[in-house]
Amino acid sequence: MFKEYIHQVLITLMGLLALCACDSRTETKPGPNISPKPVMQANEATRPERPAPPPTLFIAEQIITMAEDNPLAEAVIVFEDTILAVGTAEDLAKMYPTAQIDTRFADKILLPGLIDPHIHMGLSSLQYATELTPPWEMATPDGIVPGLPDRAAFLARVSELATANQTGRTSPLILFGYHNLIHGALSRDDLDAITAEFPLIIWHYSSHDFYMNSKALDWAEITPDLHDQYEGISLDAAGELTGRVYEDALPYLLAKLHPILFAPERMAKGLEGFSSLLRAGGVTTVADLGYGLFGREGEDAHIRSNWISPEHSGYRLYLVPEHRAFRGEFGEDAPDIIAKMVAGDYPSSAPLLAQVKFFTDAAFYSQTMRISPPGYLAGQSKGTEGLWVIEPDDLLPVIEPYWTAGFDVRIHSNGDAAQAASLNALEMLRETSSDQRFIFEHGGLFSPEQRQRAGALGAGVSAASHYVYYLGEAYQAPLGEMRGSWISPLGSLSKAGVPVTLHSDAPLAPPLPLRAASVHMTRATREGGVLTPDEALSAQEALEAITSDAAYALGLEDRIGRISPGLYADFTVLESNPLDTEAEDWADIKIWGVVMGGELRALDQ
Repeated sequence: MFKEYIHQVLITLMGLLALCACDSRTETKPGPNISPKPVMQANEATRPERPAPPPTLFIAEQIITMAEDNPLAEAVIVFEDTILAVGTAEDLAKMYPTAQIDTRFADKILLPGLIDPHIHMGLSSLQYATELTPPWEMATPDGIVPGLPDRAAFLARVSELATANQTGRTSPLILFGYHNLIHGALSRDDLDAITAEFPLIIWHYSSHDFYMNSKALDWAEITPDLHDQYEGISLDAAGELTGRVYEDALPYLLAKLHPILFAPERMAKGLEGFSSLLRAGGVTTVADLGYGLFGREGEDAHIRSNWISPEHSGYRLYLVPEHRAFRGEFGEDAPDIIAKMVAGDYPSSAPLLAQVKFFTDAAFYSQTMRISPPGYLAGQSKGTEGLWVIEPDDLLPVIEPYWTAGFDVRIHSNGDAAQAASLNALEMLRETSSDQRFIFEHGGLFSPEQRQRAGALGAGVSAASHYVYYLGEAYQAPLGEMRGSWISPLGSLSKAGVPVTLHSDAPLAPPLPLRAASVHMTRATREGGVLTPDEALSAQEALEAITSDAAYALGLEDRIGRISPGLYADFTVLESNPLDTEAEDWADIKIWGVVMGGELRALDQ
C-alpha cells in the first residue's frame, strides 16, 4: 500500500506540474518544464545520484485515447511507466524539450492497452496443454485447430487419438472440446465402443462437464450411490451411470484428476502457450475471476513460478477471489482476509482487486444456466430449467457480508431466471450503497425488462465474447424463438445506460479482443448468419468494451483503459486504424505489439 501511495503521489505531482505546460490542444496547460526528480542540495547526500532518464515523446499516426475530453491525439509523453501528457507532437516537444523523441510509431495507431477482464489462468493452463477436439475452429498457441463440425467427425477424431495413445496406457486420456449441441449425445457406451482398454475422459467445451468410459469411472471410483451426494453424477432410467459427471460433482472428480491435470510441467507449458495468445491479441491486462477455486496454494505456486510479474510475462494480472473457495478456507473471516490481501498485508501471488466473484447459476455452453419456464426445449437439458449454484433466497445473505465490507460484486449470472434473481438481490443491496459496482458476468440472456432494470439499478455487464458467434444459431431450438433473441443483447443494454464490456472467459474463447469486438459489431454467427442485428455495438462502443469500460468493470479506470495523464503507459500498437476498418475485418487488423508500462514489446522480437 505504501508503494502504491508513493506511486500515486508521484503521478499527481507530475500531473500538476504538467498542467502548467500544455496549451488548449493538449490535455494539460502551458508552463515550465518539469524535472523527473527534484534537485538535491549538497547537504542532502554524500554522493551524486545517477540522473533519471528523460521522458519519451512517442509520435503516432493517430492515438485513440478513449478519453472524452481529448479523444484523438498524435503524441504522448511517457516518464518511466506513467503517461505525463497527450496532445500534438509540436506542443509536447515544446513542453518537454529534453524528451527523447521516438518516431517508430509514426505510421501506426495507438490504443489504450486492450483488456480481457475475465479469464482463468489455471483453467487456461490446463486446457491449452490438453489434446483438443473442438466443435469449431479454435485459436491456439500452435495455430488454428480445425473444428469437428458433427458427431461423425468428433467420434472419428476421438478414436484416432485413442488408438495413437493406447499402447501400454493405464492413466486416463483426457480430450477437451466436445459439445453436445454440435456432436450429439455422448454416453459411457459410446466411449466404451472406442476403447475399453484404458480410461478415456472427454471434457465438455463448457469446462463444467466430463464424460467417461467404464474404465475411467472405475479409475475415479465413481459409483451410482454417489448420486445421493451429488446431483452431478448422472444416472439413466435404470439407475446406472451414464458416464456424465458435472457441476456439483466436479470437486470429487477433480480431486482424482489433480495429479495429472496439475502436474507442474503441464501447467507451465499451458500457461506459456496461453500467455503467447494474450500477447498476440495485444492484451496488456487480465483478471482471473475465480481465484481459489482450484486451491489457493497451488494457484499461487503456479503464478509465482510461471507468470511471475508483468515485466516478465508481458501483461498485468489481477485476481478476483471466489467466495466459496475463500469461505471454505477462512470461514467467516473471509471478507477480512480478502481486505488484507487487497491491501498487501496478506500474501498473494498477484494483486487482488477489491471485488468478489459469485455464481447465481451454471453454464451457458452446457445448457445448465437457469432459464424461465418451460425450460429447455431441446438438447441434453430438455425438460429441465437448468441449475442454481446459489438459490435465489440465499443470494442476498451470501453476498451481503462482502458488500458490507465494501467489495464490488462480479456475479456469474447467465440465464434469464438467474438475471431475475441477481437483479432482486442488487435491488436490496442498493438500499445500503448506491455506488458499489455489481457486474453481471457472461450475461447469456437478458429479457427486455431486465435490460431496463439493470440500467436503473446501476449494474454493469461483462459479456462473454462469443456466445453469439459460437452458439447463437445452435441455441435457437433449446431456447425457442423469444428467448433465443435475448442472447447477449449488448446494444440495448448499452442504450439502457449499462456499461458493457467483453471478455473471453478463456480458455472458452480466444483472448483476442479485436475479434470479440468485431463479432458484436456484426452479430455474425459461425454458420454465416446474423443474430439480432439491432443489438450490434457501434465502433465506439466496441472499443469502449475492450478498453475504458473493461477498466471500469475491474475498478481500475484510474490506472488503465485510457491514454490520459497519470495512467499507466500501456498501449496496444496497431498497423491500421479500427475506426477506418470495416467491422468484419477488425479481427484481421495486424498488431505490432504493445507498450507495457512504457516498455516496448514487439511481437516479432
